[in-house]
Amino acid sequence: MRLTKQTNYAVRMLMYCAANGDKLSRVPEIAKAYGVSELFLFKILQPLNKAGLIETVRGRNGGVRLPRPASEISLFQVVKVTEDSFAMAECFESGEIDCPLVDSCGLNSALRKALNAFFEVLQQYSIDDLVKARPQINFLLGLDEPVVKQTTAA
Repeated sequence: MRLTKQTNYAVRMLMYCAANGDKLSRVPEIAKAYGVSELFLFKILQPLNKAGLIETVRGRNGGVRLPRPASEISLFQVVKVTEDSFAMAECFESGEIDCPLVDSCGLNSALRKALNAFFEVLQQYSIDDLVKARPQINFLLGLDEPVVKQTTAA
């Protein structure tokens, strides 16, 4: 299974907003930080906004921000919004299936179990977890100066 670029950049956009705190983030700044198309990010914004994962503020000084703490936004929520299908095999798809074992196949059961385990792990991680795991994230995204660790002389 492979996640789409849409999911990848949706997570990155939410991470940028989380790292930026309460300040409004602008799509051109986010696009520049990640080296991606503004148009691509604007396309991702709509489903994220509709799902309540990002908030848009219109106007000259508008932008985007998280509508709630980053700790309350799970990776599962993002993936659920941005991925079209989790059909790992033909038997996961709706419609006519050619396999005579579709209702009694061990593969179908194993893949469902694997997919559910994948979802469980994604539910355990929040956008905040991803941001806090990288102390230099604000610098890397061009939001702040680098954090310099002070050493004490003995």
